[in-house]
Amino acid sequence: MAVSLLNNSSASAGNAGTSVTGNAASASSDMFTKLLVAQIQNQDPLSPTDPSQFVQQLTQLSQTEALQNLSQLTSANSSVLQSMQVISLGAQVGSDVMAETGTVKIDGKTAISGQTTLAASSTATTVVLTGDDGTKYSVKLGTQAAGTVPFTIDTAGLKIPAGTYKMSVETSSKETPPVDVQGRLNSVRLSAAGGVVLNVSNIGEIAPTSITAFNGKSASAIQ
Repeated sequence: MAVSLLNNSSASAGNAGTSVTGNAASASSDMFTKLLVAQIQNQDPLSPTDPSQFVQQLTQLSQTEALQNLSQLTSANSSVLQSMQVISLGAQVGSDVMAETGTVKIDGKTAISGQTTLAASSTATTVVLTGDDGTKYSVKLGTQAAGTVPFTIDTAGLKIPAGTYKMSVETSSKETPPVDVQGRLNSVRLSAAGGVVLNVSNIGEIAPTSITAFNGKSASAIQ
């Protein structure tokens, strides 16, 4: 099962980053305190500064520190949630999933299964694959009622060359319904930016929000 998690070195780097941020905040607080004491010591005794100004400055410092602490806590919680999401989705590696997509990867041998959801009935429903060179391959589904419409594309029979294709569904009602493609969840990982990335056969890398259904592991995957 290919599940990429944060390793110890990454965790150490994260702790080091938090420590550096904490030290910077502490240094800023110390500098502010020293400046405030110097301001009090060097004020004009004949025209002393209004004490409320010092209170206001201290309040602003406290608010700034509170916001910094909240930001650090939010960042830490986000990292924990992402790691938990990777672990949770990692248990589904090897499962067949349905994912909403606008592109599909074809090897020229394997049939592609999927579905579309129509908001209205259509007397002429067609799945269209468009290659990088503009070549189009059409799979006619005929008249379909509103609702979920499953389809299968025989890539070998249609002699569709291997490659990545844009996928869309054309209807007589001119709507642009979403398209879900079935594929196997191959891996789950955290990206360099911190997001969770899934690799699904027939589709490629997608975000978890693209998954519309988990269909379980096939017999061959379990064996």
